[in-house]
Amino acid sequence: MRVGFLGPSGTYAEEALRASAPGPVEEVPFATVHETVMAVQSGAVDRAVVPIENSLEGSVTTTLDALTSEADHVRIVAEVVRPISHSLVARPGVAIGEVRRVLSHPQALAQCRRFLRQEVAQATLESTGSTAEAIRTVAASDEPLAALGTPLAAELYGCGVLAEAVEDGAENLTRFVWLAPEGTPSHETPADKTSIVFWGFNDESPGALVRLLAELADRSINLTKIESRPRRVRLGHYMFFADLEGGAGDSVVSEALDALRGHVETLKILGSYRAANRS
Repeated sequence: MRVGFLGPSGTYAEEALRASAPGPVEEVPFATVHETVMAVQSGAVDRAVVPIENSLEGSVTTTLDALTSEADHVRIVAEVVRPISHSLVARPGVAIGEVRRVLSHPQALAQCRRFLRQEVAQATLESTGSTAEAIRTVAASDEPLAALGTPLAAELYGCGVLAEAVEDGAENLTRFVWLAPEGTPSHETPADKTSIVFWGFNDESPGALVRLLAELADRSINLTKIESRPRRVRLGHYMFFADLEGGAGDSVVSEALDALRGHVETLKILGSYRAANRS
């Protein structure tokens, strides 16, 4: 089985893949989250592992947007939650006071903003496709650069660690999801969590969203997450992402989703799968 992940080697996504793979796999790195998702859509890989949510910075919007608008035949089949601890990495001989640019994935930069502001204030920040790509770039440069990423990637690309655990919160967790073509069974059965996105209702009317969510509440279905993203049609109109307890095949959940469909223009099930153990 070929499994795509956000590369190059040494990313947190690769760690999540290895920690949760159901058996031996062939790992296939991609340069961006979008490319990773779309590789499942095109059939270039059989599965993929991508980040979808972080406890400090919220949802990974690139993943949500790809699943909603482009990857029509891709579904979430499993999730894994991993602790994330960033290190500040540079080439051997570069001191923290010499660093002029810090490179990393936008989520990593955001998760470490307090440390960067206080300890590397002289440096500008630069986004890259992944944390490992940032470290690889630092390793190949003659400039006094630094990157945020894993000690494993630092060792892999010949860099040293200037500071460890530089994230702003001790409970820095990222939820990764396994993606597969539509119709692929979940890693584990039965599913006890379902992710959906819906849009196209009278969202300018007072209480419209409450009336929609009542279809879940009246059936004692618990929402574990809900958030909005712009529909990109005009200001003030949104799509809503929600995670709810229960598998889409459960009779009560199925009934609730059918009821929701009666209120909205579009409802898409992003996946129904076993919730991760977060203990």
